[in-house]
Amino acid sequence: MTTTLAALFTTPIELTGPLRFLLMLPLCFSVAVVYKTMRMEDVRAIPAASLILWATIVLAMCAVGVGLWAVFSILV
Repeated sequence: MTTTLAALFTTPIELTGPLRFLLMLPLCFSVAVVYKTMRMEDVRAIPAASLILWATIVLAMCAVGVGLWAVFSILV
């Protein structure tokens, strides 16, 4: 069992493009929840505000990615 557990930390997992994008989603969500928890005064408003901020972060990151891809495509 110890070798199996150690193998999880010593062998790399290959991540392709879509998997990398999926790993970004929970990271952005946790950042949104922590940020809104620190900023909101009403605790009941935190879930909705966090989801809105999460969607904003993800869409902005996608827009920046598409913009950089377009600039790269034009220059190459």
